Amino acid sequence: MSGRGQYIAYTTIVRKEVTRVLRIWPQTLFPPVITQTLYFLIFGKFIGSQIRDIHGMSYMAFIVPGLIMMTVINNSFVNVVSSFFSAKFQRSIEELLVSSASNKVIIAGYVTGGVVRGIIVGGLVFLVSTFFTRPAIHHPGIVFSFILLTAVVFALAGLLNAIFAKKFDDISIFPTFIMTPLVYLGGVFYSIESLPPFWRAVSKFNPILYMVNGLRYGFHGFSDVHLAASFAILLVFALVLTAINVLLLAKGTGLKA
Repeated sequence: MSGRGQYIAYTTIVRKEVTRVLRIWPQTLFPPVITQTLYFLIFGKFIGSQIRDIHGMSYMAFIVPGLIMMTVINNSFVNVVSSFFSAKFQRSIEELLVSSASNKVIIAGYVTGGVVRGIIVGGLVFLVSTFFTRPAIHHPGIVFSFILLTAVVFALAGLLNAIFAKKFDDISIFPTFIMTPLVYLGGVFYSIESLPPFWRAVSKFNPILYMVNGLRYGFHGFSDVHLAASFAILLVFALVLTAINVLLLAKGTGLKA
C-alpha cells in the first residue's frame, strides 16, 4: 500500500475510534468527570480543608494535576483495551489484519483514539477543577507534553493488554491489580517529601510518580523528582511498548486462532 493508502487507513481507524467515543459519550466522557468531581469534593474540599498548605498552595490546588493525570491514564488505557478486544471478540480485527494496512498504522490508529479520549476527559476534569480552585499553569508546553506522552504510553499498554486478553475478565486484571495501586501510590494525593525516607525511596520505583510530578511541575513549577527523569521514563516506556506491540502483531499473538 502506498503512503497515501496508509494515511487513509490510519485516518479511517482514528475516525472510527473517535466516533465511538463521542457517540456513547454518556459512557465514555460523563462517568470519569463525575468520579473526579467527587474526588474534588471529598479529598479536596472536605478533607483538604483540614490539611495544611503544600509548597505554599492549598491542598485543593495541589491535587488538581494528579487528578487530571489519573483521568488521562485511565481513559486512554480503557479506550484502547476495550475497543481492540471487542474487535478481537467480534473477529472484525481480522479485516484489518488481512488488509494492506501495516501493523504500525493499526497501532497508531488505535493509540490515537485512546489519546483523544484521554485528552478530552482530562480537559473536562480541568474545567471542573476551576469550580473549586483557580489552577495556574506555569509551563503550558510541559503540561501538554506530559499529558500527550502519558496518554500514548497507557494507550499502548491498553493495546498490549487487549492482545493477550482471552476473555472480557482479562481486560480488567491489569488495571485492577497493577495500574490502580500504582496510580494511588503515585503521589496524586500527597507529596513524597512527607513520607519517611524508606517509603520515599520505594516510591521512586513507581513510574506513575514521575508522570504525576511532571504534570505538577507544568502546573505549579515544582516537582518531587527531576523533570528530565520524568521525560526520559515516558519516552522509554513509549518506545518499548511500541516495539513490543509491533512484534506481537507481526507474530499474530493472541489474534490468530
